Amino acid sequence: MKFYSTNNPLHSVSLREAVIKGLAPGQGLFMPGQIPVLPASYFKSIHEKSFSQIAFDIARAFVEDDIPQDRLKEIVSNTISFDAPLVEIEKNIFSLELFHGPTLAFKDFGARFMSQVLGYFAAEQKKEVIILVATSGDTGSAVANGFLDVKGTRVIVLYPSGKVSEIQEKQFTTLGKNITALEVDGTFDNCQQLVKQAFSDEELNQKLFLTSANSINLARLIPQSFYYFYAWSRLPKKEHVVFSVPSGNFGNLTAGLIAEKMGLPIDHFIASTNRNDIVPNYLASSQFHPRPSVETISNAMDVGNPSNFARMIDLFQNNFSEIKRILSGYSFSDEETKAAMKSVFTQRKYVLDPHGAVGYLGLKKYISQYPETVGVFLETAHPSKFKEVVEETLSTEIQIPERLKIFLQGEKQTVPLEADYNSFKNFLKTLALPHE
Repeated sequence: MKFYSTNNPLHSVSLREAVIKGLAPGQGLFMPGQIPVLPASYFKSIHEKSFSQIAFDIARAFVEDDIPQDRLKEIVSNTISFDAPLVEIEKNIFSLELFHGPTLAFKDFGARFMSQVLGYFAAEQKKEVIILVATSGDTGSAVANGFLDVKGTRVIVLYPSGKVSEIQEKQFTTLGKNITALEVDGTFDNCQQLVKQAFSDEELNQKLFLTSANSINLARLIPQSFYYFYAWSRLPKKEHVVFSVPSGNFGNLTAGLIAEKMGLPIDHFIASTNRNDIVPNYLASSQFHPRPSVETISNAMDVGNPSNFARMIDLFQNNFSEIKRILSGYSFSDEETKAAMKSVFTQRKYVLDPHGAVGYLGLKKYISQYPETVGVFLETAHPSKFKEVVEETLSTEIQIPERLKIFLQGEKQTVPLEADYNSFKNFLKTLALPHE
């Protein structure tokens, strides 16, 4: 299969080039040349398949002959080495728990898949592959741990100083080896822009082999569709199914929309956001107006200019009516988020993290209008990753899993950086010195 740029549909590349480059020329995002559609018969027996088998079927539809099937099976098997259980917390309302991976966040799926795919392709490179990743929290930890010790790669994580939780920060600043953390004096949007500028810098790209591990990279996006298929296959009722996705950079939601385009019988999606409500405002007005992000308790969603919006509208050929048919958008304040966390804990003894709580709120709002809905909201991170806000909100102690405690014992190692491209470029140029 070929993959084209959202900025130039005539610019078409192989999977290998799309994964290694990460970003298309002119800051475009790569998209599949066509969305493979699975036959209706596939969904009649999908419940008989394991998570790994479902994931392999989806991956194979996109990868085709670019990776040998035996190797692809190995990659998928290594990616899907943990479960994503559905937990019914109210009648016909399910939490899809995506936090059972090594860093306890949904991004483990994409990061693990991408690290292995990129490792497969990078083996042919003479230059070290430098992976740039901007993070507002969980992306940094998932990517850093996914690529730790992967031969021929170096990961540079950019994150906004003071705007991620301590546990999130420790998960990517204590690893050392081929992982470097840049602590940026700014916002996530500043970090993301620095990464995009680096990809557009011809001088820098002549010296270094740069790619991205954010959801702008196709190899991060494809595996995020796996768990939509798996969740649907495990629902006791499969009619009027709606997914509510807590959204920041919108890669997770875009992956769900791709799953629906592949034939997965999902009736509707909900873009659930915090006060960074750029996409809900777009859905209300048809106008896309990015703006600087604002800080909230659901910090991984503090994004004011979501990159994957370009993919979302490309999927529907910028047809606003079609987008509105499949997608609704709601935003919620920190106060509403905390109230939902308290309510669910009091009534159901179920602990939501602040991001999952936003997804839950979006689903409840939609169901108030469409009560026949069977709803799934994505619980994207373990509550202990936001220990302070969860404990303060629920007035109860949250136990930290052992694998998180190990990170907390490590020593933070970061490089301070101004939110200035010249400073970032000068840092990256030092990585080229040993090769000159």
